[in-house]
Amino acid sequence: MEVKLGFKQTEVGVIPEDWEVKTLGEIGGVRMCKRVLKHQTREHGDVPFYKIGTFDSVADAFISRALFDEFKRKYSFPKKGDVLISAAGTIGRAVVYDGEPAYFQDSNIVWIENDESRTTNAYLWHRYQVTKWAVSHGGTVARLYNDNLRTKIYVPVPPLAEQEAIAGALSDADALIESLEQLIAKKRLVKQGAMQELLTGKRRLPGFSGEWEEKRLGAYLKFQVGFPFSSLYFNEEDQGVRLVKNRDLKSDDQVFYYSGSYNNEYVVNNGDVLVGMDGEFIPCLWGKGMALLNQRVGRILTLPGLDRLFAYYYLIKPLQEIETVTSSTTVKHLSHGDIEDIIHPLPSINEQSAIASVLSDMDAEIAALEEKLAKARLVKQGMMQELLTGRKRLV
Repeated sequence: MEVKLGFKQTEVGVIPEDWEVKTLGEIGGVRMCKRVLKHQTREHGDVPFYKIGTFDSVADAFISRALFDEFKRKYSFPKKGDVLISAAGTIGRAVVYDGEPAYFQDSNIVWIENDESRTTNAYLWHRYQVTKWAVSHGGTVARLYNDNLRTKIYVPVPPLAEQEAIAGALSDADALIESLEQLIAKKRLVKQGAMQELLTGKRRLPGFSGEWEEKRLGAYLKFQVGFPFSSLYFNEEDQGVRLVKNRDLKSDDQVFYYSGSYNNEYVVNNGDVLVGMDGEFIPCLWGKGMALLNQRVGRILTLPGLDRLFAYYYLIKPLQEIETVTSSTTVKHLSHGDIEDIIHPLPSINEQSAIASVLSDMDAEIAALEEKLAKARLVKQGMMQELLTGRKRLV
């Protein structure tokens, strides 16, 4: 393959001519904390002790402050900003050490003691996200040995000014992603609070008053159970009509289609309220186009006096309560009687529609933010592909 002028072929692919390629061993020494023995840890304590399964989440073990101070003084310990790397389990997970008191499991969690006047931690952190880690499978758990780190992990190293520019651009992208994630989490909490108040009558919308009357939901809805379509006509080739299976209410990891004959009674359209009848009893507002209601999935058919969109929000809590009651059984199963026999206070149809409109607007706002977040992640991914290979130069 012809290499474009100004670029060169290396162990890590085509990079600019003025970039170097170094092993991590050439960038710095592999370091790890002094080993902490099991009897030196405790369930509660002064300093969190992070193991391979918790170093990027919440610690489940601790060591004393005295032991921490001693080991930090005598042995290797990361400085603020050093990038910790998982060397076992899921290889190559990276976490930037924030400088707070914490201790890390030896050999499973390591870092490179690099000279930042040559290679910055900020650049290395972003580079680690796309690094191909040389992994040895000596046992049941994959492990990255120190020799692999020193001699088999190659990293392209731009000039220092370009490292800083690349890290700055990617960090700005990360900041945008993080701000969107935080905003979405905040909006979800606001919506959760609104549901708790509006769906129970604790807070009333303007123009509505009076007590809600307890009603048996079977007078206002029917629960339609899906049809046992023959698997002889199932396919994954988009031939026929999509089936709605229990797992489809949560993901699209394996979609099936049905090419046989069917009754229109079981046709599902966008806006239908569906409920899985096994596992988690969580209502789903279907929005994936025309489909067929397969067995083990039910549909809420609303009758006069019950708004369909309101029913979607209104049923979440009662279904959770039914799931809790049935959680002790071997297989949790939902029947039409479980739903139709629910007795709960119900507002007027006009108030139902108003409440549903408020909650739907909140969902639409969250969905718009999630779409923006997905785009920001794609932009960042594209930036990484361009900047970390030198295809696009910032300096």
